[in-house]
Amino acid sequence: MGKIAVAVIVSSWVVAASILVNRIVTEPYMDEIFHIPQAQQYCEGNFRSWDPMITTPPGLYIVSLAYVASLFPGIFSMKADVSFSDACSSSILRSSNGVLAVFCSMMVYNILTHLRPSLTDRKVTLRTVVLALYPLHWFFTFLYYTDVASLTAVLASYLMSLKKKYFFSSLVGALAVLIRQTNIIWILFIACTGVLDYILDQQKDTADLTDSSQSQGKDAFPVSSQGVGTRSNLRKRRIHNQATTFSSPIHQKIASSVPSSDFSHEMREIISRLWQFKWEIIASFWPYLVIMAAFITFVFWNGSIVLGAKEAHTVSPHFAQLMYFSLISVLFVTPVHFTIGQAAALARSFWKKNKLVSFFQLCTALAVGFLSVHFFSIAHPYLVSDNRHYTFYLWRKVIKFHWSMKYLLVPLYVYSWISIFSILAKSQRKTWVLAYFLATAATLIPAPLIEFRYYTIPFFFLILHSHVDDDRSWLLMGILYVAINIFTIYMFLFRPFSWVHETGVQRFIW
Repeated sequence: MGKIAVAVIVSSWVVAASILVNRIVTEPYMDEIFHIPQAQQYCEGNFRSWDPMITTPPGLYIVSLAYVASLFPGIFSMKADVSFSDACSSSILRSSNGVLAVFCSMMVYNILTHLRPSLTDRKVTLRTVVLALYPLHWFFTFLYYTDVASLTAVLASYLMSLKKKYFFSSLVGALAVLIRQTNIIWILFIACTGVLDYILDQQKDTADLTDSSQSQGKDAFPVSSQGVGTRSNLRKRRIHNQATTFSSPIHQKIASSVPSSDFSHEMREIISRLWQFKWEIIASFWPYLVIMAAFITFVFWNGSIVLGAKEAHTVSPHFAQLMYFSLISVLFVTPVHFTIGQAAALARSFWKKNKLVSFFQLCTALAVGFLSVHFFSIAHPYLVSDNRHYTFYLWRKVIKFHWSMKYLLVPLYVYSWISIFSILAKSQRKTWVLAYFLATAATLIPAPLIEFRYYTIPFFFLILHSHVDDDRSWLLMGILYVAINIFTIYMFLFRPFSWVHETGVQRFIW
């Protein structure tokens, strides 16, 4: 098994499902009516043409242009009278996402092997295949949307950062921002985690030098034969400890590098190290600063984060979006979060701590949840008027079922976040968890529209760093994903419907 097996498995369903989708859905659908014509304009060389309804930058179209150019010699050899613009058909453009989905699975495989080197190829393959089936990612593999390209670019940037190739990471990060501008948050997150890794490595190197000098000092003194045996045992123990350290992934080292679990201690240490290695950090991470400066310049020049349809995508304080994300994410990992064992573990951790402090924290979390859904819950016009999305039915049939329903769901939201934090805290440093939460909040809170597609990147970072070692849980997740995917693709392809006073077939979609 391994990467080849992953590529073969993912390619098999990408090819089969793509053929089925292109045979039934022959015309551009929903957001494709903007993306496909725009990409075709680029294929014709009209780079100054731009649809004002498109909100994202042209990164996807640039990638598609390169993809079609790589295929064109083969297409031309089979059909000599075809032009380059003719090669940019809907099916060809959609297939670019299929290819990117395979590349994305390779990124996931490599990230898992880097973060969890102790996992066997079989276990990494299982996890990668299951994540490739993640419904919010899987469905858009067959349509011409920005989601697959966006996730692939962000994960590629993260993988290069883990390998300490920061310049190449920033280059791919720039492409990720060109595909979807909100990816600037995740590129900043990648840079922050890279800085944490860099600080830890410098700290480890300093500790190794100190340990080496102490060892040489001890060896310089004559000792008895018993001392030789003792020194030999100490050396063996030291070598074993170093081997254990080097065999652990970066983020496990981050989680265990601070002897105190106190968050303030972590922050003081990080600030101290940042100042100590400031010039080295600037020398290594300056490309990320360039990307950030360019993005800020763009926002000032454009007057908004989005390019087009600015009135429908104004930045709004949508704090309830964080609540929705937590519940949706743990539902997609139900075998891990919604179990008796996990609930019991959370209850035990609650009682082990200072009960008064824990009770205050829980009340604060519930209060924040209630305030979020009461004052910062937004019903976007697209949400309440478009019945082609899951979110339309969840909003009408669940959240708006009764005036009290949105409040009754708050304990579930709070439980979801507590469970997420508890899983991450087992393997990640508290500063990493904080950075992840802030990145997720910065991505979701400004978005007025509830779109589950927006949850894909934070979900992948969450699941990749949640050390779920139970293969049974992964198999159950895979079964859950397959069931959801079959239902969704069936509804999309075989249960079309019509709108009154509208022409054309409407289809169910995420």
